[in-house]
Amino acid sequence: MPHVLETPIEYLKGVGPQRGELLRKELGIATFGDLLLHFPFRHVDRTQFNTVAEAVDESMPVQLRGTLKQVRMVGEKQARRLTAKLVDATGSIELVWFRGLRWLQPILKEGGEYIVYGKPTLFRDHFNLAHPEIEPAATWDEGAAMPLQPVYSTTEKAAARGLNSRGIGKLVQALLPQVRQAIPETLGSELIGLLGGMGRGEAVVELHFPRDAKHLETATRRLKFEELFFIQLRLLKQKQLMQEQVQGNVFGHVGMHFNAFYNEHLPFELTNAQKRVVKEIRKDMGSGHQMNRLLQGDVGSGKTLVALLCMLIALDNGFQSAMLAPTEVLAQQHYRSLSRFLEGLPVVVRLLTGATRAAERRSLLKALHAGEVHILVGTHALLEDRVVFQRLGLVVIDEQHRFGVAQRAKMQAKAAVPPHVLVMTATPIPRTLAMTLYGDLDVSVIDELPPGRKPIRTVHRYDSSRIAVLDFLGSEINKGRQVYVVYPLIEESDASTGPARDLKDVMDGFEALSRRFPLPKYAVGIVHGRMTPEQKEFEMARFKKGETDVLVATTVIEVGVDVPNASVMVVENAERFGLSQLHQLRGRVGRGAEHSYCILMTGDKLGNDSRTRINTMVRTQDGFEISEVDLRLRGPGDLMGTQQSGIPQLHLADLVQDATLLQEARAVAQRLLTADPELAQPQHAPIAAALREQMEGGTVWGRIG
Repeated sequence: MPHVLETPIEYLKGVGPQRGELLRKELGIATFGDLLLHFPFRHVDRTQFNTVAEAVDESMPVQLRGTLKQVRMVGEKQARRLTAKLVDATGSIELVWFRGLRWLQPILKEGGEYIVYGKPTLFRDHFNLAHPEIEPAATWDEGAAMPLQPVYSTTEKAAARGLNSRGIGKLVQALLPQVRQAIPETLGSELIGLLGGMGRGEAVVELHFPRDAKHLETATRRLKFEELFFIQLRLLKQKQLMQEQVQGNVFGHVGMHFNAFYNEHLPFELTNAQKRVVKEIRKDMGSGHQMNRLLQGDVGSGKTLVALLCMLIALDNGFQSAMLAPTEVLAQQHYRSLSRFLEGLPVVVRLLTGATRAAERRSLLKALHAGEVHILVGTHALLEDRVVFQRLGLVVIDEQHRFGVAQRAKMQAKAAVPPHVLVMTATPIPRTLAMTLYGDLDVSVIDELPPGRKPIRTVHRYDSSRIAVLDFLGSEINKGRQVYVVYPLIEESDASTGPARDLKDVMDGFEALSRRFPLPKYAVGIVHGRMTPEQKEFEMARFKKGETDVLVATTVIEVGVDVPNASVMVVENAERFGLSQLHQLRGRVGRGAEHSYCILMTGDKLGNDSRTRINTMVRTQDGFEISEVDLRLRGPGDLMGTQQSGIPQLHLADLVQDATLLQEARAVAQRLLTADPELAQPQHAPIAAALREQMEGGTVWGRIG
């Protein structure tokens, strides 16, 4: 039997078929439960009234009580508007509406007493209220006992049909008496007590229509905690089930390949952070359970070397490894790095990408299936069904947020026993986001750079300083250094700012720099996304060999380019980049022994967010600090990109503002599963029921969020 909260919204009194369709299309409200989850985004104190004479501050809304006069429909067709005057003892103010006129006009009666709420606007030396909320004083008085009025999000189209904030509030008021008793409790008595003693049904009612500020605060905390708690509980339960049910190959042996490399070929002493991470991974791979570990490390922290050590352990235990990269440039970089590290050792590393020629591909796949390839590096080409390993034991996924869940699962399906999985990212992930996205993974962090890496000096320069910047580039080139100049590439549909315009910017920059640094004394190269893989590889090889002094590029060089002699990174239109992108680009320099520089070029006018991003880059090189700022500016969805499907929809909680509550929720969830792994104790029955329904993919009407 369907739960009452699954009832279609049109069956609520005051809705009906037409409004029901509008609620579905405009606000995503299809059922009683959806309306219950449509929480107000703020509350306003409607007990206080202003006079018309006080309505002179454009920054603050006012609430007025007065008599309506001169209700008029003015103008023709698209220019039609509804106007009226509200009069009180101190004067009069014009009210004006441009939308919803057919719905509004019948309810505005001249001579009637009304309550009006809105922000004053100065127009032609007079203040007016545009699109204020308005309600007859008699009906407003009926609800006047409610001091904190909810404010709901809506759309212009919905508001024009009476579904403004007040209209939605009335529907919620009609709904609550019908469903309050049907909202099951999802937390045990111990947790309810920890959260202020407020039951679930009471919390939902108080969040919509609070008795006072204290009850609102308690209800908000209770429901936010619950939302975050169940996310964390689900992730931790998935991790628990994985450890219990998914067996993994035991890599208990560290043998010839690892020891020969570590003792004779290691390019530099491992940092303490690298040693710690290798120990964590070795413990995982020897446990008998499948490893699922996230390796975070800033640009240049040595993640690739750690991954190689793990792949050599796999080889010592008779297993092959795969290293999956999101772009051809990055895959080639990894292939070259591993080949250089392993030179002189009996370890076969091969590269497979979309550009691999047919004959070479056939030979490679045959050798892979025969077990003659020990480490296969590649792009999405590794996911193809015809790529068959003899004995795959470890999968390393780099910049893993660029791969979907299905792609990672396909890679794991290439072995009879699920291979160990190490996912790496050079994009530092804020702790709150990591707990939410990757709470079912173990996390390792390389939080120190290898010795000898010098800080990169980052400066901000406006376009007006371009001549001085070019002179500085010339001085660096004359010292034998090399320079990157990067232009943004933002995929947009608008032709004036889309790929064609961006390509023009790159070409214009290439031509200008070629004039400033002319042949034969200098050489300027160019790399962009519309070049063939062979063309890109040719230009990158020239730059790497020092045959090119300046490389003009789009963000195809964001990851995977390692040229120690490059000492300057110039980012044009830096205001158009996200913080994580700027941080990645900066990491392309500072890889040699010389001082390196990152120059952020912008126009003279910067918005607040752009200025914050630029100032953050200049102030710090700490990737985790940068990622926290990025999270505050962009939010979790934008930060991780549209391909990342792991970000849960949050109705109330905020991963930035509620970071402390998130950590508390995870700690409570961890304690709960440690004390009662199966949630079998009677007091945990409500939690178990809600969690079970979530993990089965059902709608949990007992759970907000």
